[in-house]
Order: sequence, then structure tokens, then C-alpha cells
Amino acid sequence: MTALEARQTRTPRIIAPSMPRTWAARAGWALLDGWTIAERDIRHWLRQPFNLLVGLVFPVIIALMMGYVFGGAMSLPGGGEYFAYLMPGIFAQTMLFGVMETFTHVTTDAQRGVTDRFRSLPISSGAVVLGRGIADMLNSTVGLTLMLGCGLLVGWRWQQGIGNALLAIGLLLLLRFAFLWLGIYLALVLKRPEAIMTFQILIWPLAFLSSVYAPPETMPAVLGGIVEWNPISATVTATRALFGNPGGAAVSWATANALPLALGWPLLILAIFAPLAVRRYRRLNV
Repeated sequence: MTALEARQTRTPRIIAPSMPRTWAARAGWALLDGWTIAERDIRHWLRQPFNLLVGLVFPVIIALMMGYVFGGAMSLPGGGEYFAYLMPGIFAQTMLFGVMETFTHVTTDAQRGVTDRFRSLPISSGAVVLGRGIADMLNSTVGLTLMLGCGLLVGWRWQQGIGNALLAIGLLLLLRFAFLWLGIYLALVLKRPEAIMTFQILIWPLAFLSSVYAPPETMPAVLGGIVEWNPISATVTATRALFGNPGGAAVSWATANALPLALGWPLLILAIFAPLAVRRYRRLNV
């Protein structure tokens, strides 16, 4: 045996898997790799549950504060209990605020070099952002379940049957899924956890310039029009109508068509920012 053959024998050969050729095979590859990335995030939550618990409890505190502190002073145009009006708005706001956790996780991984290490592996190019999405949607589902339980404890109920209630929950999760990709994209652009303050400046006005806490018809005309066309307001109004809660009545074109808007806005956001997030991930170092 020659010296070259001896070195080749001692040196292990690393063989990367070949790229699947069909669209279905690539989709399956991406899903499998994405689930592997999601499992990594789930293990982090189990080992360090404090931040997860804080994120789950914070919306409960907001709901109780707004309902009990300000609820007595709120008068709804169509009548009804304020907690019944408030809870669908809090559900939607919880889905929106979850995007800040997405932003923090993605920027932290980018700053620590974890994202670069993932990109060096022979995995699907979209698996990292897909895995982040899977993990965050699981987290959001748990958070929404907790908020539904909180609502039931304070007297909120759905009045239109289980089918409409499940449709409303689906709309809330669709909103979360759409804004998740916005969070991933902006996190990959900014890359620094410290930029969370900049991100919050964009998110908080979107939450408060909506019908989460007060009906748009009680606001000045221009502001009320802006609020009615807010994507959050569309989901809130549609879910109130589906749950049979106060505030779901049609008082304008936007509120009369809240259900189509609650579907259209998230799908539009998803169509824009999901491809941008994957493209940005592929070109991080370009």
C-alpha cells in the first residue's frame, strides 16, 4: 500500500445527501429538516421554560387589567359586556405579539452564529425558517388555548356553535402564521436582538390602532376609517361575529366584509413575506 492510499484509508469521506429532483421530494425533505429544527427549539423551551412561561402569562395579565380596570368605564354602542367584546381582541393581539418572540429567537441565532452553522449543513435551504415557523406556531397554539381558558374563567363564551368557534380560532392562527413570516424576514434583515425596540415601534401601533379595545365608530372619522382597515381589526371583527360576541355587527363596508378581509390580509402578508424571508436566508452573506 502506498502512502497516498494509506492516507485515503485513514481519512473518512463525508458524503452529503443529493438534492431531491422532484417537487414532492423537495417538499418532504424541507418538512423533515424543518421538524428537526423545530425539535431543537422545543428542547430549548423545556430546558429553559421561564421565558416561555412569561410569554404565555403576559397576555393573561393584559386581559385582566384591561377588563377589570377599564371595563367598568367602557360603554359599547350596541350594548353588551365589555369582557365579551374584549376577549376576541386579546386573542388576536396575542397572535400579533407572538411575532416579537419570533424576532428575538431569529436575531439571537443570527448573532451567535447558529444560523451560519445551520447554513453549512446539507439540509434544505428553507428548513431553518420553516422549523422556526413550526415551533412558534406550536407555541402560539398553546398560548391561544391558555387565553381561551382565561376567557371562559372571566365569563366570555362563544354563542354561535362549535363550528363557527373553530373557524374563528383558525382565523386567529392564520393571522399568527402570516405575521410570523414578517417577523422572520425583519429579523434576518436587522440581525441584532437589540433591534427589538425598533421592531416594537412597528408592532405596538398596529395593535392599538385597531378595534381590540374600542369600537372604531366611537373614534374620530379619519382614525376610525384607518382602524377599520387594519388587518388586526378585520380578524377581530370576524372572530367576534363568529363567536357571537358584541362588536361583530356590520357598520361599514370593512366590518360588513370582515370575514373576507380576515382571510385576505393574512394571505397577502404571507404571499409577500414568506418568499422574502426564504430568499433573505439564502442570501445572508451575499
